[in-house]
Amino acid sequence: MDKTQPQRTGDDLRRELARIDGRSYPAYKEIAGQYDFGRFTLIIDHVQGDPFASPSRMRIRRPCAVMGLPEWATSSPARRVATGDWIARRVAGYLAEFYRPSRRGSGKSGLIAIDAPGQEILARTAVLVTPEMVEVRFVAGLPAAGRRILGLEAIQLLCEQIPTMVERTLTVGRVELVGRGPREGQLWSLESHIQTVENQQALRAALAERGLVAFVADGSILPRESGVSDRPFRGPRVVPFRAPDSLAVTLETPHAGPIRGLGIPRGVTLIVGGGYHGKSTLLRALSLGVYDHIPGDGRERVVTDPTAVKIRAEDGRRVEQVDISPFITNLPFQIDTRRFSTETASGSTSQAANIMESLELGAKVLLIDEDTSATNFMIRDRRMQALISKDREPITPFIDRVRSLYRDLGVSTVLVVGGAGDYLDVADTVIHMDHFQPRDATERAREVARAFPTGRLQEADEAFPAVAARIPLPESLDPHGRSHHRPKIRARETDEIQFGLESIDLHGVEQIVDLSQTRAIALLLQRLASRYFDGRTPMRVGLERAFAELEARGLDLLSNFSSPVGDLAMPRLLEVGAALNRLRTLQVYVPEHAAAP
Repeated sequence: MDKTQPQRTGDDLRRELARIDGRSYPAYKEIAGQYDFGRFTLIIDHVQGDPFASPSRMRIRRPCAVMGLPEWATSSPARRVATGDWIARRVAGYLAEFYRPSRRGSGKSGLIAIDAPGQEILARTAVLVTPEMVEVRFVAGLPAAGRRILGLEAIQLLCEQIPTMVERTLTVGRVELVGRGPREGQLWSLESHIQTVENQQALRAALAERGLVAFVADGSILPRESGVSDRPFRGPRVVPFRAPDSLAVTLETPHAGPIRGLGIPRGVTLIVGGGYHGKSTLLRALSLGVYDHIPGDGRERVVTDPTAVKIRAEDGRRVEQVDISPFITNLPFQIDTRRFSTETASGSTSQAANIMESLELGAKVLLIDEDTSATNFMIRDRRMQALISKDREPITPFIDRVRSLYRDLGVSTVLVVGGAGDYLDVADTVIHMDHFQPRDATERAREVARAFPTGRLQEADEAFPAVAARIPLPESLDPHGRSHHRPKIRARETDEIQFGLESIDLHGVEQIVDLSQTRAIALLLQRLASRYFDGRTPMRVGLERAFAELEARGLDLLSNFSSPVGDLAMPRLLEVGAALNRLRTLQVYVPEHAAAP
């Protein structure tokens, strides 16, 4: 918008829509710009090309004072993120419960939608909060019959329904601010929302000083509603989590005081138990404990070391010059496993690569489930050792490396085991899940290990080597490939990115929780080559620089601030690195003796 022009008003928008009523759809382009509605401002950033195209992008700005937001709601970065998340949920809840678009019109006519959060609280572009202003970003379908503008319907949408939405969702009173129970659509008060986030961050910050990698508070509800829902399981069969006394710790929080729960210490921890007793459910909760969760999720007091990575086998993925020699050596045909590359990794080589790539990116906790691992990577029992001698077996199983990972690199492992009892010999802590309740089985596991020795031979005892630092070549990250056309870069699903002509498969990257995170990863991949990788910068260093700039300038950096979008959410560095490692055009340079920072 030309800043020299006088700002238009809501009445101006109403007159403009009446003027273009009945004209062809492209005339809607004339309403792009900014409109003063008195108590808020409407900004129309992008007008869709036709009623069947992606809906138009719009923003609402309202001063915090007009909205009724107190200073404490915006007094820190964490509080601004929590407040933005709370507002996004209010808007999404209102649209779901009260807004019904007119049935008249073609395509997306009358649609209003916002990027609705899930169970996690993430920094998002859907709502930006500053100490002075709240900005809500949403999309709207401008009404049309065929490709003819429905101006009166557009007046109702933009000049009546949106102002109603603003007054209903961007005005808060004392009940919404500090009420103690759930409000509209099970939305808690803003105070409770912020306090829940600050409690989680305090718990997570306490892990390192207490020598823990994770904490699960008493009373947590870990099971989910169903296999396709991330909402908590409810009903008479719910079993609140409670830590056994021998593994219980108490951590302090700023708003809830001392909280008791299960502390998982550094080292090697096994989660054991019968089928369907909650082993994988606990591991899933731990893997998502790197994020803050909403009040009432059941996992809002489950926290994990922020560098924890869920590791699994991933048959068929590409691997580019990864040193997997700590686990795999002496492959046939003299394949170099210190710079191992393949277009279609096996289960064992993919799991080895996933571990080494995660270590390169700074992971200090590995979360592994036996069910999603390659059996031959995890264990080689005494009988198989007798049948196939070590000089004929390229794989050094994880069981023989898990201790040195912790001893030499300080990397802890939490491992779900249902059948590989040999792991009892290497465990520091054993948690027995019984009817979704944890029991301390550490001493019993040691008794069993002594009573039933396996006789298996240790296949590696040397120090775990330093992890090599790989240097991405920027030309290999070019989404254009050989095409001169503008490349398509978009997230298809949570687990797939189209990057030019390539498709990045993220099915094995289990800690991406939101499609908006995947969108941000896609855009950041495009930015990496031009801004952070120059053919000399190690992968982790380049990613750390990218995230430092994101933290300083916000996610709008990814859209170059020119046309703000409301559908991005902050990913972790580890998931961006995982996506980069799965890009099939990636090429890297590995200097001699280059250790990861």
